Amino acid sequence: MSTQALPRLLIAGVSSGVGKTTLTLGLCRALRRRGLQVSVFKCGPDYLDPTYHRLASGREVHNLDSWLMDHDSLRESFCRAASDCDLALIEGVMGLFDGASPTDLAGSSAEIAQIILAPIVLACDASGMARSLAALAHGFDSFEAGVRVSALLCNRLGSQGHLELVRRASARIPVLGGLLDAPELALPERHLGLHTAHELDIEPLLEGWADRVEAQCDLPALLALARSAPPLPAASAARASAPTGPSCRIGLAYDQAFHFYYEANLHLLERAGAELVRFSPCADPELACDLDGLYLGGGYPELVAAALAANTGMRAALRAHAAAGKPIYAECGGLMYLADAIITRDGQRHPMLGLIPGSVVMHDKLQALGYVEVETHDASVLGPAGTRFRGHEFRYSSFDAQAAGRYNLRSVRTGLNRPEGYGTGSVLGSYVHAHWASNPSIPEAFVRACATSRGPRRAYVLH
Repeated sequence: MSTQALPRLLIAGVSSGVGKTTLTLGLCRALRRRGLQVSVFKCGPDYLDPTYHRLASGREVHNLDSWLMDHDSLRESFCRAASDCDLALIEGVMGLFDGASPTDLAGSSAEIAQIILAPIVLACDASGMARSLAALAHGFDSFEAGVRVSALLCNRLGSQGHLELVRRASARIPVLGGLLDAPELALPERHLGLHTAHELDIEPLLEGWADRVEAQCDLPALLALARSAPPLPAASAARASAPTGPSCRIGLAYDQAFHFYYEANLHLLERAGAELVRFSPCADPELACDLDGLYLGGGYPELVAAALAANTGMRAALRAHAAAGKPIYAECGGLMYLADAIITRDGQRHPMLGLIPGSVVMHDKLQALGYVEVETHDASVLGPAGTRFRGHEFRYSSFDAQAAGRYNLRSVRTGLNRPEGYGTGSVLGSYVHAHWASNPSIPEAFVRACATSRGPRRAYVLH
């Protein structure tokens, strides 16, 4: 088996909120200043952090999730995406050992580090401590057999002297730098977490973090640690023969309302024979070309509900698409768009597509969070009855569906089952953000359904 050298670091955290994203972005931009190509990955089911990673790195960003993906798929995805870069940075999720289970490593950053043999750099909030940081690091390093912490990076330091104190205190696990507290560079947040990067003037923040990483972190030591990672199996060819040309054209809703997609899902659709065409439900007056299917991802439709409602030309075009029996698959924000209406937190009712009966109501409190397992009750655009896949939910809305669910959904967090997945005929919407690496037959089935809807029309040529 051939191998490839992939210098890499996994930036894990003691917990959420300790500065993993800030350190990853600053480190990425600082390394790019040295002429290095840096590929960034995000552990777990996160769509927001990758929007920042993409701008910092200038490359597409991929999620790595050892609960949603089997280990071979995760390793293959990592090696494929990182194969042409000088160094890979993987930002962890929550704390190092937090994942799908409270009793083992499933879905955690620690497990991902084991799968791709990545050195772990532990990010810590060092405010209010000095020698205690060494005890904290020792606990993380010794907690789980086979999981070692290679270095520490500290955040929210009070001064350069504070950094020197924690360096002296942690003689066993080296402190390779840290960032002084800089509230002026903090990222704003809202109900689903961070704002997406394209909503902000992000360049000054990226440059500010890179300046601080260059001044306060030991970049040569971090590079040496990354280059100490052992070789990995070289990225393999596609598991199935790639189609000779696109067999269908799928519209991908992509704008300020809909932009939460796993890059792996899009890759699998293209590998199955789809040409993906982006369109804006907010701004485009109609569909610009003949499409065989639609994929409506998650996002923030509630923030632009008035614009979606006002775009009557696009709403009519999507209803006509459904009336023609062409497939529509929607996730979370996409489901909200399929409903009769979205009722925002100010009580305003905004009409949507009306393809699934029922209204969506926005709430002040979180309505669902966590990993889920799904099994379909009957045949759908995702495949035959009994099709299974994994995904996650994260939402502040509820849907008073007036139709029976087409999924059986089990929450990994609570163990409870409930109906999910609504629609009729070729239309299917759900709150679940599915990761199709958990069942690669699903994108293949969706492409077949879209190609079938095309009928005997002309073959497509890639643009």
